[in-house]
Amino acid sequence: MLFNSIEFIFAFLPIAYVVFWMLPTASWRYRWLTLTGYVFYGWWDPRFCLLMAFSTLVSYVAGLGMLRSPVGSRARTMYLVVPIAIDLSLLAFFKYTNFALDTVRSLSTAAGAPIAVPHLDIILPIGISFYTFHTISYIVDADRGTITPTRNVWEFATYVSLFSQLVAGPIVRFRQIEEDLEALGRSSRTRWLTKGISYFCIGLVEKVLVADTLAALVDPSFANWRELSSSGAWLAVIGYTFQLLFDFSGYSTMAVGLGFLFGIRIPQNFNSPYKALNPSDFWERWHISLSSCLRDYLYIPLGGNRFGTFNTYRNLMLTMLFGGLWHGASWTFVFWGFYHGLLLCVYRVFKASWDGLPRLVQQLGMFVAVMVGWVFFRATSFGEALHILRLLVIPTDGLRFTEVNLGLALFTMGMAAWWSMAGPNAFEMQHEWTWRRRLGLAAAFGAGLAMIVTARPSPFLYFQF
Repeated sequence: MLFNSIEFIFAFLPIAYVVFWMLPTASWRYRWLTLTGYVFYGWWDPRFCLLMAFSTLVSYVAGLGMLRSPVGSRARTMYLVVPIAIDLSLLAFFKYTNFALDTVRSLSTAAGAPIAVPHLDIILPIGISFYTFHTISYIVDADRGTITPTRNVWEFATYVSLFSQLVAGPIVRFRQIEEDLEALGRSSRTRWLTKGISYFCIGLVEKVLVADTLAALVDPSFANWRELSSSGAWLAVIGYTFQLLFDFSGYSTMAVGLGFLFGIRIPQNFNSPYKALNPSDFWERWHISLSSCLRDYLYIPLGGNRFGTFNTYRNLMLTMLFGGLWHGASWTFVFWGFYHGLLLCVYRVFKASWDGLPRLVQQLGMFVAVMVGWVFFRATSFGEALHILRLLVIPTDGLRFTEVNLGLALFTMGMAAWWSMAGPNAFEMQHEWTWRRRLGLAAAFGAGLAMIVTARPSPFLYFQF
């Protein structure tokens, strides 16, 4: 089920909302949110609900075990290692098995001794990367003493299956919403109602009016990348740079709004990343929940920047390589992670010189650097990525754009550029309802709804990760 679909907006969400606020206690509300999460998730393929339930139960039992096991004991270590190993094994099987098999096949062929390796018929469960991070972060935080594991199985199930952020994040840590979960039976329906509606409408605009409008130009262009001209490649790459931001930021903003509607504060996931002045600044603004998890659960445990320059660069590269692989089972994603790791390392070397440049030069330079990386993120092969990069620097005739309303696409691209590089993001906007804001939100929601009704709902790009 999609947030930007008729069945979600006019059936699922109203029913989930009304029943939730009719229930008198936190216990019943946990059960209801868990049920709605599984209905939402099972809309694509009910079989994978069992997989999520198994992962939830394993981590819940491990949390209970930690309550009974002293710090440093072998039992506590077991309760840490076993659930993480199970979660990572499930993720590896569904997401990376064919990637590994295809790599073995390619390497053996290149070596002149081809091996007949099969390609397995494995369906990637939507959102498995996100809820796996939820369960792993819960176990690690419990072992560190950052949180006290909950004894309420329905509270934990609510945390894992919360439909507002289940399939594409943000990656919410238990401690970030624990207070709101504990107070769910006492929360007020009207306390964050206007905020929730406001955030949801803003996210809908980001996704439907901006990202999906740009997709009409971007997707056909990348599908016909061999025929593109240099101008067509520039349009496609710049368009995708804004499409990806507003698609994922739109989902995250809608998730925050839905959280408010049910009395749960979901943290910010995007903070105007194209306003970033350097690579470190970018990763403090882009997909904040993932970058902070990579920092806290990988970079710092590896040693961070505490053991000399070489080890710092090594830890940065390993962290970003893992981040690239997390995004997708493809060497183009791994290279994208390597590329950003390299940017971070180079910035550390030339930090003083770069920071001394005019602010506008830093912002535009970082934007171009990020845009180049998105070519590898979007391309399906290195050949495609290198061809498009070549078009960006060597003038070439060819296809400028496909049959699309170019005027509308360029207008949307201009608005996206202003909004992302100079305008306020959803967390910087006012959400109190004056009559002007009510009128604006109503108009924006109406325009988004009109596009939803007249066109097929477009899945969010990060569903594939």
